Amino acid sequence: MNAKRVTAIARKEFLQVWRDPRSLAIALLMPLMQMFLLGYGVSLDLKHIPVCVFDQEGSQHSQALLQRFRASRYFYVAQSPHSYAALGHAIDAGDCRLGIVVPYRFSRELSALGKTSVQAIADATDSNTATLAVAYTQAVVNAFASDIEVRWAGSQRVIGPAQHLAVTSRVWFNEDLETRNFIIPGLVAMIMALVGALLASLTISREWERGTMELLISTPVTGAELMVGKLVPYFVIGLVDASVCVLLAVGWFEVPFRGQFVTLLATTLLFLMVVLGIGYAISSWIRSQVGASQVALLLTMLPTAMLSGFAFPIDQMPRLIQVITYAVYGRYYVTILKAIFLKGSDLAQLALPIACLLAYALLILALASRLFRKSIE
Repeated sequence: MNAKRVTAIARKEFLQVWRDPRSLAIALLMPLMQMFLLGYGVSLDLKHIPVCVFDQEGSQHSQALLQRFRASRYFYVAQSPHSYAALGHAIDAGDCRLGIVVPYRFSRELSALGKTSVQAIADATDSNTATLAVAYTQAVVNAFASDIEVRWAGSQRVIGPAQHLAVTSRVWFNEDLETRNFIIPGLVAMIMALVGALLASLTISREWERGTMELLISTPVTGAELMVGKLVPYFVIGLVDASVCVLLAVGWFEVPFRGQFVTLLATTLLFLMVVLGIGYAISSWIRSQVGASQVALLLTMLPTAMLSGFAFPIDQMPRLIQVITYAVYGRYYVTILKAIFLKGSDLAQLALPIACLLAYALLILALASRLFRKSIE
């Protein structure tokens, strides 16, 4: 491989990117836009769920229970309707996602029987929100019931409180259970996959559309030299974009970074080899820039967003889909990023996903070099 020819091709590609507004926008603006839009827009945390409360009794006990909902960070009381019909209308209109009905005999049953019930009506058009809202409601009611039981035991001077089974939890790696702490590391992978594959998918197809491929073919530059020279600029751009994304993740979004920079750099280089190899293979196969960019979007954004574990846990997917995810290169890099950011894992602990990513990179680069033929046909 001739270093001078590779350098000349790389310099030519740098100039083409610099003079192409579309490539510059993809390289410089897209990472920033996606980090801020998805960093703020994608969240699985449910807080301040709008609740409508229908207190049929209006007693001290019922108001004490409803005060629990007002004090919770997961709920806010949007309305207090005075009938079932008004409550149903509020849920139908979308004014609240949850309705709480306290019955007429709430205090009486609580005093006489030691137990009673509260009705929760959930809007299940969004099943995830409904499930979590009902779970949060159960937690609030259970806490209220525990306080009532303690007060009753104290008033009756019961010796030796009833034994209860309690769970003391300790959360590791994401102590505050913040969605952004596991979403944003995966977002770095998605941005790099999209930007890298999009830029690399324009390399060869641009030459065909501009009519300069015939000149390249007539030169003594080999296929391997052309591939290396074409991809070197995008390695540099990819590393710059990755650095910006990581700095935003840590400095702006305050995602903890507990790993080592060397581990992140080594695995990022491997991932760039994969996505740039995919883009170069697409560009060698499709001679239209528009067609190549569309295929690059299809092969990068959808698999990385849906099947890499970026937002949806892989172990909760159907078994067949779980098997398919092993063919998604983004799965391994997302796993690596989350482990580096949150767990502080090193190269030895990440040996398996790194080996899979390395095998993927070698396979893709070999395929890309075979797809490019130094001929006009």
